[in-house]
Amino acid sequence: MIELKNLAKTFAYDKKEAKARQKKVIKDPREGEGVFHAVKNVSFSVEPGKVLGLLGPNGAGKTTTLRMLSTALQPTAGQILINGKDITKDPLYATKQIGFLSGKTGLYHRLTVQENVEYFGRMHGLSKDELAKRVEQIFSMLDMHSFAGKRADDLSTGMSQRASIARAVIHNPKVLVFDEPTTGLDVISAKTVLDFIESYRGTDMSVIFSTHHLHEVEQLCDHVCLIDLGESKFNGTTQEFAELSDKGDLYSAFLNVVNLKEVA
Repeated sequence: MIELKNLAKTFAYDKKEAKARQKKVIKDPREGEGVFHAVKNVSFSVEPGKVLGLLGPNGAGKTTTLRMLSTALQPTAGQILINGKDITKDPLYATKQIGFLSGKTGLYHRLTVQENVEYFGRMHGLSKDELAKRVEQIFSMLDMHSFAGKRADDLSTGMSQRASIARAVIHNPKVLVFDEPTTGLDVISAKTVLDFIESYRGTDMSVIFSTHHLHEVEQLCDHVCLIDLGESKFNGTTQEFAELSDKGDLYSAFLNVVNLKEVA
């Protein structure tokens, strides 16, 4: 189980930027005296076998939240707990427990797909037999056998995304984080990715799934957390989220939440 408790991240402007901003009309309430509170207070939890959809408008603080989750950023305040252990105090533990995929998850272009995935598997300490088993399993799930021998710089967008996912999950983590994994993919590639994510429902893994496509949330997610202006504005089941709208659909509920100052 993963829990985020009162997570916050503040960035300080350098002197030049701070001076320039003093001359501007401040419209974002997260602006402070020489600082920007990118994330002010975000909390949610995901139990094993569940998929949480992380929603929010552009600039809401989702990416900063996920970067803290990946340990790329150190929180200013709050906790990130996996099975009760605070990963902000033990990044190595976090690396073993989390599989993280973002738009910047890269591959070594001169290596083949299989060489890339095996390399990261060895980095995580998988034995030869365990690695071979995991590669076979993941490549079958993501329909990757046909291009396993291709160099990474010869891949299509869809192939590259599937290879990046394989790299992110090869070590069999307990928490999977997907940051807009279907962006830029064709329908067939997107379905393969979504089916792969859905395959983890009901397992011992917790999945966090960030997307702007609400039909994907409806298909995959058990729970929803919506972030706006750096704060959790809604945290509950997908059905409860839909019920925030008189129409009972996620699109209307999203618009209702981001246009309200507070959500009960």
